[in-house]
Amino acid sequence: MVAVSKISTDPVKFASMPSASTKLQWLMAILAVVILDQATKSWASEQLIYAQPNYVFWWLDITLHHNPGAAFSFLSDAGGWQRYFFTIVAVVVSIAIVVWLSRLTAHELRLGWALVLVLAGAIGNLIDRVTLGYVVDFISVHWGHWYFPTFNVADSSITIGAILLLIDSFLTPSTQSKD
Repeated sequence: MVAVSKISTDPVKFASMPSASTKLQWLMAILAVVILDQATKSWASEQLIYAQPNYVFWWLDITLHHNPGAAFSFLSDAGGWQRYFFTIVAVVVSIAIVVWLSRLTAHELRLGWALVLVLAGAIGNLIDRVTLGYVVDFISVHWGHWYFPTFNVADSSITIGAILLLIDSFLTPSTQSKD
């Protein structure tokens, strides 16, 4: 008798997974966002004077800031432990997103792109936190004397990804049964 391989050839299982092309596009998008994020942060760090606004439009300045905290400078004055805390959080979230991406079906592409943007932004800010101890921010949006917290390309990627996650949650039918 000939031994039969136990490798699954179930076409339904393979058809339900995102294609290799889609996964390659996701990887390329992550790399593009991280490279753009790091390049713009490097430019800002080399070309700008810390905390000195550079006028672009009446509502936009380019201003170098260092953020040792999280979004909106949360815990920025906590004494240094937050660097390690936010590093661990970013690593755990990144791993969770990679696992989530690996379990998506071919019908969850919008969710996949949302997760890719969040992951790319998390990696971009993680690189700063590990190498510098803070995140480089430089995009300053304002209305008159009201200033939104300064941010960067990685923050923008996370925000767009989070918005897409919300949109996906509203547009994707629930799979839970109604009792």
